[in-house]
Amino acid sequence: MTESVWLRKGRPRREAPPLTRERIVEEAVALLDEEGTTRLTMRRLAERLDTGSTTLYWHVKTKDDVLELALDAIFGDVPLRDPGPDWRADVVALMSAWRRAMLDHPWSAAVLGGRPLLGPNVLARTDVLYTALASTGVTGPRLAAAAYAVANYVIGSALMQIGARNDDDPAAEEAAREHLARNRARYPALAAHGHLPGDEWDSAFAQGLDYILDGLSRGP
Repeated sequence: MTESVWLRKGRPRREAPPLTRERIVEEAVALLDEEGTTRLTMRRLAERLDTGSTTLYWHVKTKDDVLELALDAIFGDVPLRDPGPDWRADVVALMSAWRRAMLDHPWSAAVLGGRPLLGPNVLARTDVLYTALASTGVTGPRLAAAAYAVANYVIGSALMQIGARNDDDPAAEEAAREHLARNRARYPALAAHGHLPGDEWDSAFAQGLDYILDGLSRGP
């Protein structure tokens, strides 16, 4: 696994460059929102910032650094709230906003995998999640497993919805239903209940999260 940008010591600055890391990250997020990860290169980013690659590399070492910084930046949009009397409401509010951040920045869910999430925005919100879940009485590895289950449900939900959004085609959805109907004997449960309709993502997400939290509410 490559070294995280958050663990790398900053380079000594001989002089204050006119470009800031904050401006780089802001422009990187804009580029990613507009064109996705495949179009993000250090050269293109430098061009958008109207600067040279040498100046850009002074602040960020690699494209992976840029992605990691941009990913943490978008989670800064997730509101932080003080713990309330209802741990479940705290989890729902936090993870609903976490999902919304990923849906607003469709590239984010795809680049989450395999990256050490050590940025201050992600860590602060993960700490809130741990605090809320700890109210159920789970601790140690069980608490980590509970947080893992909740967070990965949210990430997976966003990833699936983004993929469905990119492939949005009513004709294809109807063809899938007809395929299941023709193969009812082979796939009886799917034929009877079908896949999730494209307009029910929000309600399905909320219900699925409820199922997970129902299990956690039983305690350790």
